[in-house]
Amino acid sequence: MLAQFVLFDGFDPLDVVAPYEVLHCAGELTAGAVRTELVSAEGPREVPSGLADVSLRATAALDPERADLVVLPGAVGDLRDPAELTEAERARTIPAILRRALDTALPRLVGAALARPETLVATVCGGSLIVAMAGLAQGRPVTTHPLGRKLLDGTGAQHVDARVVDDGDLLTSGGVTSGLDLALHLVEREIGPRVAYAVERVLVYERRGVVWSATGAVPALAL
Repeated sequence: MLAQFVLFDGFDPLDVVAPYEVLHCAGELTAGAVRTELVSAEGPREVPSGLADVSLRATAALDPERADLVVLPGAVGDLRDPAELTEAERARTIPAILRRALDTALPRLVGAALARPETLVATVCGGSLIVAMAGLAQGRPVTTHPLGRKLLDGTGAQHVDARVVDDGDLLTSGGVTSGLDLALHLVEREIGPRVAYAVERVLVYERRGVVWSATGAVPALAL
């Protein structure tokens, strides 16, 4: 399985590095059953994150025809009320960063990945907002960071207040650290529970919460 981790200007480093290490570890424990790659919509380049002086290098272009899994992170930016900011400061808010990502080839490429039965798309934190704001999650259950709920409303996506949501070929996760839980769920689902357990042991981390999916009995009480 080739997992391509997408970088775009202003991305959140932990959204990328945490699940990247989980899947890389799974590859190490399975003699290469999982391969990991840092990519961008533009191809190989140094990509600045939303944290000052932190960047990662994309070594290839995002390619839905090659990837079995595309992992899309969220962004890091100014969290203050935009009404209190200058124009220059507003350009550094998370909504502004995400909208600039939407102006690249990224939405088209993610759409191509979702249209391909062989490719999974997984998002961490605000990565689901890119998918939803691009109109690619109409009617689908997704989760995102609590601060991104307002942006999600009106996109046609159905918000689920869960740490990880599995909707088949689209998997989403909430806040930044939930990328660990998302990646471990992917390892368990695609590679197997014994490998997922071994990765947990190597990283000294235990998954949190239930992975929500629209399967099984429907509870009588709405929560």
